[in-house]
Amino acid sequence: MKGKLEEPVISAPKLDMKMAAEVERTLSPGADGGRQFDMDDFDILDAEQGADARSLELKGHVGFDSLPDQLVNKSVSGGFCFNILCVGETGVGKSTLMDTLFNTQFEDEPAAHDVPGVHLKSKTYEIQESNVRLKLNIVYTVGFGDQINKEDSYKPIVEYIDQQFENYLQEELKIKRGLHMYHDTRVHACLYFITPTGHSLKSLDLVTMKKLDSKVNIIPIIAKADTISKNELHKFKIKIMSELVSNGVQIYQFPTDDETVAELNATMNGHLPFAVVGSTDEVKVGNKMVRARVYPWGTVQVENENHCDFVKLREMLVRTNMEDLRETTHTRHYELFRRCRLEEMGFVDDDSDNKPFSLHETYEAKRVEHLNELQRKEEEMRQMFVVRVKEKEGELKEAEKELHAKFDQLKRQHSDEKKKLEEKKKMLEEEINLFNKKKQAAMAAQQQAQQAAASATQTIPKAHKKKSRPPSRVWRLVGCWAFPPTDSHPGTPDWRHPASSDVHRRNVLQNLFPSY
Repeated sequence: MKGKLEEPVISAPKLDMKMAAEVERTLSPGADGGRQFDMDDFDILDAEQGADARSLELKGHVGFDSLPDQLVNKSVSGGFCFNILCVGETGVGKSTLMDTLFNTQFEDEPAAHDVPGVHLKSKTYEIQESNVRLKLNIVYTVGFGDQINKEDSYKPIVEYIDQQFENYLQEELKIKRGLHMYHDTRVHACLYFITPTGHSLKSLDLVTMKKLDSKVNIIPIIAKADTISKNELHKFKIKIMSELVSNGVQIYQFPTDDETVAELNATMNGHLPFAVVGSTDEVKVGNKMVRARVYPWGTVQVENENHCDFVKLREMLVRTNMEDLRETTHTRHYELFRRCRLEEMGFVDDDSDNKPFSLHETYEAKRVEHLNELQRKEEEMRQMFVVRVKEKEGELKEAEKELHAKFDQLKRQHSDEKKKLEEKKKMLEEEINLFNKKKQAAMAAQQQAQQAAASATQTIPKAHKKKSRPPSRVWRLVGCWAFPPTDSHPGTPDWRHPASSDVHRRNVLQNLFPSY
């Protein structure tokens, strides 16, 4: 009947006799020494049967032809991400070209030329066109080409790209993965800005692109192409491509396997590198406003293909091959990095005996290898420790000998100084004893003199009392007595002796003045 859909009759694939015998042998209990049936056997059979799958025609509409629309709707609802790496010297126009390419004004501060080293600055933006949301991540190289020694200028760029691959790999290896929510920061396109010298590529450009060609999709562009003439620009493009080919630098080629864009991409591959001019200023040309750069000699329109290749770059990068750039990054560059990292970790697809890969066995082998490596390092550290301890003991013994020698020397110096001090002390004691003896002799002589003076004072006759005289005469009389004795006055004391003089003067005054 018309309008009635008949269910297609699909017959199961027939098993040949050899396969049937293998299945019967496998399913039979106790076969091969009691080997039991495993689910892996089903996988093997499915794989063998899948190789002989037949193509059938449907007799009516089923509805799975809407699967592309489902994928489109799901992708649009989830949004897309695209990451661009801009490599070039400071002031070559990287930020201006990004603003021109996406027709917006990204917030970016100009970089200085006195940066000590190269570092990368990343910024993420959310932009939307119609109902398509795009998470755009732009990475700039700050300080690239500003140093005198440019030998290691490419290393921060390579490290950044590898780090993004490593982050994605770590997320992929987690037990609970969240790749559908993970912000993929792997670089999808690298716009390499070439300075418009008009001669040839710099050695820094060749070395950097050679280090990056296996890690990222490189699209070379000539920045500020309005600074050189058309003839020079054409020769410069030919020179750049010849140098890239001669040095083995692999740049991104637009794919030609899709018939819808094969002709366009093949044509655009012949225009590489693109000579671009960037500007966000709008200028009135004729009856319409266009983005252009105004010079005294004329106006350079950004979107005029006779003036520059900006339209070609935008067409290839954004409008035609953005998804291919994303896919190439994942299937080629990331897979290469992933394979190398897993091989470093000890994972292989097949072992030396062509046996299937076993994660458990690989883990155990890697674990044993790691433990052996730790033991080896521990033994090396122990031996090194013993050697260093012996060296330190030798140093301490030498230091101890030096201290002992120094101590003995100081001890001898101390004993010599002690002997000298004892000799000086003995001499001082002898001098003190001699001085005390002299002092005692002097005191004894003084006492004898005092005793002699006292005995002489007692033998002097008392003077007769006289009438009182005026004080002046008394003092004159006293003054007379104060003079030294003469030979005409026998029996008088020795007035030259101080003690005798004082005693005699006191006696005279007592005789003259009884009340004295």
